[in-house]
Amino acid sequence: MLRTMLDEYGLDDIEVTMETRFTEDLELESIDLVTLAGSLEARYGRQVNFAEFVADLELDEIIDLTVGRLVEYVVRCLRAARER
Repeated sequence: MLRTMLDEYGLDDIEVTMETRFTEDLELESIDLVTLAGSLEARYGRQVNFAEFVADLELDEIIDLTVGRLVEYVVRCLRAARER
């Protein structure tokens, strides 16, 4: 999903790792994270609630949010949904 979004922005040559930060490394803005949240909801439904995830973070954590931290959250949500 992230790669598709970056391709649309013409950022297809950027390497994305688990340590990549959304704001500093990818230069994404809050509206871009909203777009990503919509993609996550379209794919996983309410199992992955990005808004809830971000609401639990401090402002500096949101600014420094990494791809890895989001991936870990998605994996946790999907595992929890399977266990129900």
